[in-house]
Amino acid sequence: MKQIYLIAFFLILTQTSTAQQLAVYEKFADFEKNVIRNDENVYVINFWATWCGPCVKELPFFEKLHQENKNVKVILVSLDSGKDLEKKLIPFIAKKKITTEVILLSDKDYNTWLNKIDQNWSGSIPATLLISGSRKRFAEHDFESYAELNEYINSFTNQNK
Repeated sequence: MKQIYLIAFFLILTQTSTAQQLAVYEKFADFEKNVIRNDENVYVINFWATWCGPCVKELPFFEKLHQENKNVKVILVSLDSGKDLEKKLIPFIAKKKITTEVILLSDKDYNTWLNKIDQNWSGSIPATLLISGSRKRFAEHDFESYAELNEYINSFTNQNK
């Protein structure tokens, strides 16, 4: 099993010099162990890639959610190739001024881990996983607006209150 590589690339993401650490997981098992939590916090995990038009279109909605809703932890999981890290992913994050936590999951053996996210996930992106304790909700589609994403998150967080 390969090690988890934590890459300490510090990116200039905004005009105020916000820096961010980018984690890279080569194996889903390492990603699952270190990222998927079963505590009572609400995690919004969005699977995307720089080459996916609908993914890129909705990224500002997740960034806004990260900025405005401190009751959720937003994590952007890039499924870009590991070889594209330095030349594509890091410049993309800087250009788009993304301050949300970004993780590169470069495990391309999708058939071994897609069903661990959701039994019915075909593998298409964008896809979003919500987790809070033992509760999960999965959306295999893009969100057309921030309002739609926010409503989806709120319906999950307000469930069973």
